[in-house]
Amino acid sequence: MRRLYLVAYDITDNKRLNRVRDFLKGYSTGGQKSVYECFLSEGELRRVVTGLDDIIEPEEDRVHIFALDGRSRVHTLGVALQPKDPSFFYFE
Repeated sequence: MRRLYLVAYDITDNKRLNRVRDFLKGYSTGGQKSVYECFLSEGELRRVVTGLDDIIEPEEDRVHIFALDGRSRVHTLGVALQPKDPSFFYFE
């Protein structure tokens, strides 16, 4: 079973920033700039935490992972779309 998480980050180095963004794109269903919506199983969450921990510099960077209640209604404005758990993920 997957759960919806919001992953937000503030990375001080452009090289690490690109690595974090590229890493999270493999797990996200949407997002923008430095916030991604990710439907993750427990194992995927552990891989995300471990992967990000390997990339960031803990003394300089910040990553927040918020567990969201999937039963709650998400309020969107503008062109924002409701987060959806896709039936599959495509990894390159």
